[in-house]
Amino acid sequence: MGLILLEALAAGLVFILIIWWTMFSGRSKGELHDDTEAEADRAPDDGRSPPKP
Repeated sequence: MGLILLEALAAGLVFILIIWWTMFSGRSKGELHDDTEAEADRAPDDGRSPPKP
């Protein structure tokens, strides 16, 4: 019984380690933003382009 609990604890720790690694191992300054999308969002709407969904 104790061996099953120890194995379950080890599996849980591995699971938490995988989650932590994938969440916090990215870029140190966060995600990079695309400047062209930011400029397109700031462009004035003159009524000639179709509306954005």
